[in-house]
Amino acid sequence: MRAGPGTRLVFEGFYKVRFQLGDAVGRSVMHAGNGKMLGGNSAFAHIGTYVKSGEGVDVVINTVRHNPDPSYRAMAGTDDATLIAKGWADGDLYRFKGELKELPGVPFQSLMTPITEDEVPIAGGVGEAGIADGLYSLHLRMLDGLGGGFTGVMLLNQGRILGGDASFYYLGSYTAANGRWKGQILNQEHTPAKDDPIFGGREVGIGFSGSYDSEQVVLEATALAGKRSLRLTATLKLMHRA
Repeated sequence: MRAGPGTRLVFEGFYKVRFQLGDAVGRSVMHAGNGKMLGGNSAFAHIGTYVKSGEGVDVVINTVRHNPDPSYRAMAGTDDATLIAKGWADGDLYRFKGELKELPGVPFQSLMTPITEDEVPIAGGVGEAGIADGLYSLHLRMLDGLGGGFTGVMLLNQGRILGGDASFYYLGSYTAANGRWKGQILNQEHTPAKDDPIFGGREVGIGFSGSYDSEQVVLEATALAGKRSLRLTATLKLMHRA
């Protein structure tokens, strides 16, 4: 249990999130730690802060678009929106209620469900001129004529990878030094991805290597999805330093 009479409120961790604004529903992933909330989904990054009190958590979270595809519509009607909400523990879950500054009077609510700590990987090593810690947008493209890809967000922090989108979450580790990095990621569903014939319903292991500079990271990878071995490439762009 995360909270109860006489216990200390524990909020830090990695979560899958279901949120609702009026009648519209969305999903994302979120990491809470050191007073910051960093996460997002296929089109938007969520960047915010939190303050714990004896009764719960007060949060302010900004939404920033990272995917220009117009088919991903902004729930608030604007790409940049600010959420102000209060949360409380419900067993291992956290529930929030609030509203957006841009839509006063329209109720917002969300449910944050933890991704268990024993699944989070051991961090890799970061050497000289290591990769910048922070929240990155992820744009991935399939190779070998398959076409398509997906987008999401990825938090890089001292050799550990946490990330995801509206259907999947990513856990991994990496080593980095002097402009080169390599590592591994496990991609898993947190919400059924019925429209994804490759990654949907599977745990997918991904090994990668690539390069980085102060603003952008690139990688080439091989994903093992069932009996298929798939090549892919991805670009990560820094959106917020951790």
